[in-house]
Amino acid sequence: MPDTGVLMAATLSGGLGAATLLLVVGIRGTVVDSARPASRTHRARQLLRSPAVTSRIAAGILVGLGTLVLTRWPVAAAGLAALVVLWPSTFGGTRAEQAQITRLEALVIWTESLRDTIAAHASLEHAIPATTAHAPSALRPMLVRLAGQIKARSPLDVALLDLAAQLDDPSADLVIAALILNVRRRGDRLAEVLTGLAAAAREELDLRRRISAGRAGLRRGVQIVVLMTIAFAVFLTVFGGAYVRPYDTPAGQIALGVVVAMFAAGFAWMRRLSATDPAQPFLTRPGSPVPTADLQVVTALTGASIARVPRAGRTPTAVVIRTGPSAGPPVRGPS
Repeated sequence: MPDTGVLMAATLSGGLGAATLLLVVGIRGTVVDSARPASRTHRARQLLRSPAVTSRIAAGILVGLGTLVLTRWPVAAAGLAALVVLWPSTFGGTRAEQAQITRLEALVIWTESLRDTIAAHASLEHAIPATTAHAPSALRPMLVRLAGQIKARSPLDVALLDLAAQLDDPSADLVIAALILNVRRRGDRLAEVLTGLAAAAREELDLRRRISAGRAGLRRGVQIVVLMTIAFAVFLTVFGGAYVRPYDTPAGQIALGVVVAMFAAGFAWMRRLSATDPAQPFLTRPGSPVPTADLQVVTALTGASIARVPRAGRTPTAVVIRTGPSAGPPVRGPS
């Protein structure tokens, strides 16, 4: 097995090389194209800027180095470091789920307030700023931004799409879609539509709370299994003696890597049992591609022809929907 000093020197050398590369990139700078959707690298950089992620990475490095010094097992050190870094994404999720429930509840309250204000013969442009001051705190910053866009005379339907992107919730999409239709069609029964949507959202809110309570118990069970597994492994490492001595050899490290991979697969499977795939959004997010199936539905309903026009550079193509002579100008969307 390599000496601990050699491993630490290699780790420090790799860190120095990464720091030099980041310094060169920072000095040269990068060109940001606002029309191009964020890449995975950009999203990873944004994630690394989070203090919580940075602290978990630092804790993972410390745990890994401590494990390496105590056991001289690189596989165990790497596995424990990865477990510390990925703990919230692998065994968490309750906080994010509760935040979504809180935001949906705030949306229901605001929808009912907006309905009552509109029922008093107020236009949508006046009702939204009027309900912003008394909106729930989970929704108020987004509504303040929306009210500012209205005061700046931005197109209301575009501002509402921006609000949908910030909320990023399929239930919120239904409410915002009704508001967008009212802006474009100027119907006179928006209060009745909002009443029905608020009732449906309250039913979904109760359902999400029951599902979240069930998932919380499952997540707690997964965490107990993981902690008991780690405690048993530590006990064997400290008091195992001759039983764990074969892991000091390279072949033993390979065998330990297989065991760690099996446990990782089991943990990932249990994580999948305690989580669900997110629902598809009802409204298209800015910068996201338009699904081909949706474009085919638009073609079947409107009789329009669809063409994809490439843009300059590496930005996405544009979808141009060519309508008939009486259907108005072409409609463009990202693809």
